[in-house]
This record gives sequence, structure tokens and C-alpha cells, in this order.
Amino acid sequence: MAIAEINQREGWTEVIEPRSSILDLKLKDVWRYRDLLMLFVRRDFVATYKQTVLGPVWFFLQPILTAQTFTLIFGYIAGISTSNMPKTLFYLAGITLWTYFAECLNRTATVLKDNAPIFGKVYFPRLVMPLSIVVSNLVKLAIQFGLFLIVWFYHIVTSDVLHPNAAIALFPILVIIMGGLGLGLGLIITALTKKYRDLIFLITFGVQLLMYATPIIYPLSSIPEKYKWLIMMNPITPIVETFRYAFLGTGDFSLISLLYSGGFMVLILLLGVIIFNRVERSFMDTV
Repeated sequence: MAIAEINQREGWTEVIEPRSSILDLKLKDVWRYRDLLMLFVRRDFVATYKQTVLGPVWFFLQPILTAQTFTLIFGYIAGISTSNMPKTLFYLAGITLWTYFAECLNRTATVLKDNAPIFGKVYFPRLVMPLSIVVSNLVKLAIQFGLFLIVWFYHIVTSDVLHPNAAIALFPILVIIMGGLGLGLGLIITALTKKYRDLIFLITFGVQLLMYATPIIYPLSSIPEKYKWLIMMNPITPIVETFRYAFLGTGDFSLISLLYSGGFMVLILLLGVIIFNRVERSFMDTV
């Protein structure tokens, strides 16, 4: 008797079957559990600042304090060029998308360890959990992008150094690539922590190191030509440069480089989902 006929006769509402292929990503199951995904999003947003004094105000304070710190240390003390752009706005332009990527990567990289008690009690597609992290961070990104727009409009009205252009329409694509990179790399790392727990302690250091290899605190134009190709190999570089080019009118915009970032994201995301789906099946046996 076919499995489907047995399930129909018995009246089961949920049937858990082994994957028949490494490319069986069970994305249909993820879509079926989209309501659970939104519940996780709401939980993350509420729980993060539930017992804080300032609450969601921290969404504004964090980028402001970071931008002002960069302005003081790198702008005035170190004297690093900002391509004649207002220093605070220049650093905010780099911080806005970078923070979204870093948050997605850091939290996804520990998703198996952090949610082991839930995974051991109830079944649902495990991919729902890291996806909820990426979606919940979109709320934080929207708030911080609103802050950037306020500072951006102020400088547009009070100065003539900004030259925004039609590349602004690429902003949603930049967000998708950043989120995909954070999710894909995070899934690979969290899968590897099943065997190599030391990776958990290297995540923060690795993300900070990657930030300095990305033109967040300096323009790409300030890098000597013989070393520029190294920075351009970083798939996040074209995203940050495109964002600055679109909103500030400065930066090295290249459609080929942006396509490279997009292709790299697709590859890393597909690899991350495959590895994660393979590891999560036996994760509870070794946690």
C-alpha cells in the first residue's frame, strides 16, 4: 500500500519522512510554517528590548553612537578620508547595511546551540528559525535606515555635496544580498559548530576583522591600486560602495561587481541551506 494511502487512511495531520536527496530542501514545509516564522519574528523583536529602560530607542542610539565614535577616532584623530562627504553621514552609510549583515550572521551562527531545547521538544522545519532571525532584523534595519534618511535629508537641504542618483532603486536588492550572505554564512558556521564548538568563540572576532576588510570606515578610492583587488574580492564591498554611490554620489559603482556579490550570495546561501538541513537531522543526538 502506498505511503500516501496509509497516511490518508490513518488520518495523520503531520508526516515526517527522511530526505531522499541532498537537494531536498523542504522549502514547501517552510512555507507551510510561515505563521510560526512570524511568531518567532515577533518574539525576537519583543524579547530583545522587553526589560530595557530605553526599549526600541536603542535601535537609534546604537548607529548614532557608533557613527560618532568612528567620526572621532577615524575621521579626526586618524584623519582617514571620507571623500569630502560629511563624516557622520559617510559612516552611517556604511554602518546601516553592515549592521544588518553582522546581526544576521552572528545570531544565525549560534541558532542550533541557542535553540536546542526547542528543537528537542517539538517538530517544525528547523530552517524557520534562522529565517525568522533575518526577517526580524529587517525591522531593525528599517528603523536605522529611517535614521540615515533623516541625516541624509538634512545634508541635502543644508549643503550641495551630495549627488544622489537613480541607483537608489537598487536598495532592495542590496538588502536581499546582505541578508542572504548573513544567512548563508551563518548556516554554514552553525552547522560546523556541531563538531567544532570553538568556532562559536571566533565569530565576534571574525566579524570585526571582516568589517576592517570592507570599506566601512574608509572609501575604496583610498586603497592603493595594487591592493584594491583584495578588497574587491570581499563580496560585501560592492554592496557598500553601491549604497554610497546611490545616496551620496560617491563610491565605485560597478554592475559587474554587484553581480559578483549576488552570485556569491546565491552560492553561499544554497550551500548553507544544504549543509544546515543535513546537520540538523542528527544535531539533537550530539548536542
